[in-house]
Amino acid sequence: MSAHPASGIGLAVRHKLLPILAFVIFALMFGLYLLLQPHGIQTSVLVTASNKGALLALVAMAQTLPVLTGGIDLSVGAIVVLANCLASNLVNGTPAQIGLGVLAVLGTGVLAGAVNAMAVVVGRLQPIVATLATSTMFYGVSLLLRPSPGGEVDDDFASALTGDVWGVPVSLLLLIAVLGLLWWPFSRSVTGRGLFAVGSSDASAFMSGVPVGRARASAYLGAGLLAGMAGLLLTLIAESAQASAVQAGDFTLNSIAAVVIGGTSLFGGSGGLVGSVFGAFILRTIGDLLFVSAASPLWQPLFQGLILLGAVSLGALPLLRVRNRLELFR
Repeated sequence: MSAHPASGIGLAVRHKLLPILAFVIFALMFGLYLLLQPHGIQTSVLVTASNKGALLALVAMAQTLPVLTGGIDLSVGAIVVLANCLASNLVNGTPAQIGLGVLAVLGTGVLAGAVNAMAVVVGRLQPIVATLATSTMFYGVSLLLRPSPGGEVDDDFASALTGDVWGVPVSLLLLIAVLGLLWWPFSRSVTGRGLFAVGSSDASAFMSGVPVGRARASAYLGAGLLAGMAGLLLTLIAESAQASAVQAGDFTLNSIAAVVIGGTSLFGGSGGLVGSVFGAFILRTIGDLLFVSAASPLWQPLFQGLILLGAVSLGALPLLRVRNRLELFR
């Protein structure tokens, strides 16, 4: 009987090593990218890479929360586009107007997450079906807000949040702040721990007194908030907006890939936001490496697919030796 807990602990440790492995892979890839840079290591290069990586990282973090519960959110990309279109209309003017615009954008992201939570928790719809439907609805609202590409955003505000402070990209600092101020305390709360319990086994979680509905709802609310942040950052980077279904789909698919690369199990119950951040930076660095090496952009989907396949295979290895996923958490 004692062999099972020991085996479960060993598997859990190995699964927690996946985010570390993702960090090592990113560090090697980014180091190679800097070596191949024709202009050398410059602050502008670091800022550009950080902005692109932080943008996808926020979307990946949004996707991670529902995945931890054993679900998925196919609407995160559409929420990003919705927030982008709304921000292009509101984030300008006086400092007070900019502040209210930022709150409105983030609040809209939370509202979109609440719609998903209602459909999944109250309506008891399958997450993949519910969020696929809501993504179409969110995209429709985006078209109403921004029927044609354009928009306006305060230049000083955009420069402040997409520039650097003493050579350190501000977007990277904001990403660390989100992890430290939001994810770290939430993951240690009762509701946060409930995400992992629900993803492992919702029936066992319910029998153990875990507030299953509240935990699952918080995942979609948090996903909406993080996707809203991503949409706001996208607006500050591009200083414009476009209601693009292709862009929404790309964000959603890349977020799922980043989640898997970062070590979060698509079965639910294990993983975290930190690994997804490294997974997002890995995906962004692939494109940068192909660019500086003068490779054809047509190769990028192939490399992303190979990395994703390897990450999925590596993440599934612990489950092959476990008859009950709860053994991972004994």
